[in-house]
Amino acid sequence: MTESQAREEICRVGASLFARGYVHATAGNISTRLAPEHGGGFLITPTDACLGFLDPAQLARIGDDGAQLSGARASKTITLHRAIYRATEAAGQPATCVMHTHSTHLVALTLRRSGYLEQSGELLPPITPYFVMKVGRVPLVPYQRPGAPAVAQEVAQLIAEYASKGRQLRAVMLDRLGPNVWHRTPSEAMATLEELEETAKLWLLSDFSCSSLGDSDLAELRETFAASW
Repeated sequence: MTESQAREEICRVGASLFARGYVHATAGNISTRLAPEHGGGFLITPTDACLGFLDPAQLARIGDDGAQLSGARASKTITLHRAIYRATEAAGQPATCVMHTHSTHLVALTLRRSGYLEQSGELLPPITPYFVMKVGRVPLVPYQRPGAPAVAQEVAQLIAEYASKGRQLRAVMLDRLGPNVWHRTPSEAMATLEELEETAKLWLLSDFSCSSLGDSDLAELRETFAASW
């Protein structure tokens, strides 16, 4: 994907998320990692930008060293995004898009904590096959202020820890803030976010009472679809 295509795709995805209520106001951000043949570095949405009304020309261009090269002032979460790119690459599953939202039902799960979350440290149990296949485990990152630098290190450590157990992370949940999800393209990251938010909605609607998929069900999903659970 060229830089021009990446700029257009970030804006398209942002507008789609906003139109369907997955983001609101100026909450959330999206970044992509550009391939070396397209100049390398990153594109990220500006700080305090509404994802529904992004201007491709105003997206911040960031160098590989983290320095801003052009565009409006970059989102303060660029440190976390860059840490995710480095950690997923080191784990052998490099992401090229990272997305953060304040999706309502996901944040609600951190305010009304389930027994599963308290026992496992993960936001959601495996209650649907598509959550298992498309998202996977989602560890909770303890609360720190928005943009806190220490969060980047914590998320990178989680990616490495899960990878050491043969489990690929596609998302983490920042306590009281929202999810960070990542994938190969903005479209795939958006689909992961949607599946995650809809599963959170189901878990809340069930009042945390629905049963999880059984061990044999999970084994079948791993064998048939290479699900990482």
